[in-house]
Amino acid sequence: MKPAAISLLASFLLLAAAGSARADCNNEWLCVDVVEAGGAIGLRARNLGDFPITYTLKVHNNAGYNGGGKSVTRTLAARQSENAILLPGEMVARRDDVDFSLEWSIGDKDAVHDDDHLYALPYRSGRSYRVLQGYGSRFSHTGLEEFAIDFDMQTGTPVHAARAGVVARVEESHSIGCWEDGCGRYANFIVILHSDGTTGEYYHLQQDGALVDVGDYVSRGQKIGYSGNTGHTTMPHLHFAVYRATTGGNTQSIPVRFQGADGIITRLRRGGRYEAI
Repeated sequence: MKPAAISLLASFLLLAAAGSARADCNNEWLCVDVVEAGGAIGLRARNLGDFPITYTLKVHNNAGYNGGGKSVTRTLAARQSENAILLPGEMVARRDDVDFSLEWSIGDKDAVHDDDHLYALPYRSGRSYRVLQGYGSRFSHTGLEEFAIDFDMQTGTPVHAARAGVVARVEESHSIGCWEDGCGRYANFIVILHSDGTTGEYYHLQQDGALVDVGDYVSRGQKIGYSGNTGHTTMPHLHFAVYRATTGGNTQSIPVRFQGADGIITRLRRGGRYEAI
């Protein structure tokens, strides 16, 4: 199971002088500057990285803001910034804390997936692994995860890229796998940004199990890491899906087709075994 969205809850004390500003940055990925000038307060988003980020920024109703909740969801290109939310002077009761939530994910919310594209199975040519969960499996592949696939792969099994792209995120420091709430934060994973703005994501990798680094270009079929049993999981397996960024820092899985040794596979079935070509 893929972990929950990346989020940040923050509160800022606005400075008294006109034109003053303060910034808070999320893991060197995304910054929000809170600027006060001319009786208005502006929130400005800055993408610090080399990949598009889809973010949801929401101002919460509090003592310093007379309006109701105000929210935006936008995609911000690499190394770009934009004015996200403006709170007019009449909405600000006093110079006080402005509470907001910020959630984000890699990718473009308006990405248009090429449904004719054929993906490789995410393991070595000539091998096959049992599908533990396919599309719509009721155990955990519902909602945003409806089109994810779990492969029965023991810890240390080589994982190969299903589609070419650029490595956008890598986490390989964890050694814990569990099923309690909050276990998702222990997942090791690789996120590959595709040319159409979608992402291919490979979860539950073993500790120190990534063979690629952020910024690397990987080709279809390239070995990128080793499967494991980290994060929100009950047994060793590989969780793979293609995603489009959406609101609230979430990602929506997308149905894709695979090229196997026996031809085109439109839907991988639970319990099936499919040989990689």
